[in-house]
Order: sequence, then structure tokens, then C-alpha cells
Amino acid sequence: MSDSEPSVHMAPGDKAGKRKLNVYLLIALIIGVIYLIYSISYWGGANSGQGTSSAQAGAAIATMLVFPHLVVTAIAVIFNALALFMRKPAFALVAGILYAVAMALFIVYFFFVIAEMILSFVGYSQLKKQV
Repeated sequence: MSDSEPSVHMAPGDKAGKRKLNVYLLIALIIGVIYLIYSISYWGGANSGQGTSSAQAGAAIATMLVFPHLVVTAIAVIFNALALFMRKPAFALVAGILYAVAMALFIVYFFFVIAEMILSFVGYSQLKKQV
């Protein structure tokens, strides 16, 4: 290989430099985006201003409790997308760790992010094998 040729790591079976997207990261990204859309619509509707003042106060407190979880989940989804489209194992690892942190921040909703966390770690191992 000469110095002018780019170094391209292709997986066996790849044709003309086209590489398939990592299925595990793709599924984790889809689930993560759907969960974020659900959460934003649910928690946004909880603070719509309907009900008594005590109900509104309770909804505001609940929203503030879940807000760090949603922020970390959104950042994890961004890293998940970066790992998927840039094919960088480090981004997949960061996404998996951030999903775990999001799970720890709001344990009641662990079941919403545990699948994404596992899929991100599996996607990381798959990307690590390709590099």
C-alpha cells in the first residue's frame, strides 16, 4: 500500500467500501428516540396547567426529579447516533455508560433505558471487532 492510498478498514464481505450500520446501535437509537419523544410529551403534558394548584406543584416537582434523567438520556442518544453513523467504538461505549447513569438517576424508569444500555455495549463490542 502506498502513502497516497487511504487506509480503509473493511469488514469481510463489504463491497466497494460500503459498510452496514451496526444493528445493535441502530435498535438502541430507535428505542432511545422513541423513549425521549414519549417522555417529553408525557412530562410536558403533566405541566400543562390543568388541575388544582397542588396538582400543578406536584407535577412540577416530579418533572424536576426526572429532568436530569432525561438530559442524560438525550446526551446518550446523541452519542449513540454518533457511534452508529461515525462507526466509533468509543462513542458507543460512552452511550452505554450514559444510559447506565440515566438509569441510576431515575431508578423507577430503569426499564426504559436498560435495553438501550445493553444494546450499546453489544454494539461497542461489535465495533471494536471491526476496527
